[in-house]
Amino acid sequence: MEPFSDRTEAGRRLAQTLTDLAGRDDVILLALPRGGVPVGLELARALRLPLDLMLVRKLGVPGHEELAMGAVSANARVLNDSVLASCGISEAALEEETLAERQELERRSRRYRGDRPPPTLTGKTVVLVDDGIATGATMEAAARAVRAEKPAQLILAVPVAPPDALQRFAPLVDRIECLMSPQAFWAIGAWYRDFSQLTDEQVIEQMGEAESLPGAGNA
Repeated sequence: MEPFSDRTEAGRRLAQTLTDLAGRDDVILLALPRGGVPVGLELARALRLPLDLMLVRKLGVPGHEELAMGAVSANARVLNDSVLASCGISEAALEEETLAERQELERRSRRYRGDRPPPTLTGKTVVLVDDGIATGATMEAAARAVRAEKPAQLILAVPVAPPDALQRFAPLVDRIECLMSPQAFWAIGAWYRDFSQLTDEQVIEQMGEAESLPGAGNA
């Protein structure tokens, strides 16, 4: 399996698996920032669908922030009990990290959305989009948050994910579209030649571009 050149190419290829949704006024794309936004932008462009954001944050182990002990959205928290136990995370440390990440969610919401409210998801077909899945903690928090709003259908769309992650999500979503699922996974970035990190400014710019595309007013 060859790596994607970048998130834009991955999004273009991923769009080819979702052509049955093109132009439908009951479908909305929700990208996880920051890396999911350029993937979602290509889906919005190819499928003529509106793009919005699903804000979710990983809960990192103190001192080892890349190791996820869970994730939070505005209305959901998912915990990795095995990581919590193996790292001896106290309830106080967990709550402190949860508070800090929820504050970061609020900051990003103000930065990315301003006064614009989140979209209504009830009765919609919702496509959750990211540039890949590793542990799955952030995507699980996103999926549970969307489920709480009673969508008609929930679809997970990612360019790359390990097989065990896809098995984990099978009961949480109604449909999964994933282009590559390598057994030897390592990390999401290993499957992109260009995996540059995005800035807040790039997210805002790309979301502005999405608002000008055909289909953006369908939400």
